[in-house]
Amino acid sequence: MIIVSCFKHVVAGILIRNGKVLLQKPTNDTGYAFPGGHVEFGETNEETLIREFKEEIGADIRVNEIKWVAQIFFPWGDKPCHQICLYYIIELADETQIPLDGKFTAEEHLEGRNFDIEFHWIPLEYLKCIAVYPTNAKELLSCLDDGVKHFVYREDIR
Repeated sequence: MIIVSCFKHVVAGILIRNGKVLLQKPTNDTGYAFPGGHVEFGETNEETLIREFKEEIGADIRVNEIKWVAQIFFPWGDKPCHQICLYYIIELADETQIPLDGKFTAEEHLEGRNFDIEFHWIPLEYLKCIAVYPTNAKELLSCLDDGVKHFVYREDIR
């Protein structure tokens, strides 16, 4: 039996504009993920997304409907981690606050450390050529109009 040493409630934003989705990637990683962050105690999912987008990239957003409910299991360093992640469709409230194409860099603060994180506008048709986490996100993006989807995603936890 694995004892979970890391349990987190997180939210992420699905931001699609002009056939491109905004994804983030730590500068030392090859995989991409949806921007978002950890829900703080007493904070709603919507408040978290609004705060995270403002803190990380200086963007004001509007949070729309929930699309995916995920149970995610993965290693975090040497610790097994269990995450509940809720994915929402979001939109920019002001399109002048961030670049709307290509990539840009921001600073992330996590567990007392600061590191750079890249944000990329990835054409939807290019997703099949890159690593996106969770790995089923590519297929889920093609059926966003089909209501809320629940899934379990597992990476090897040793």
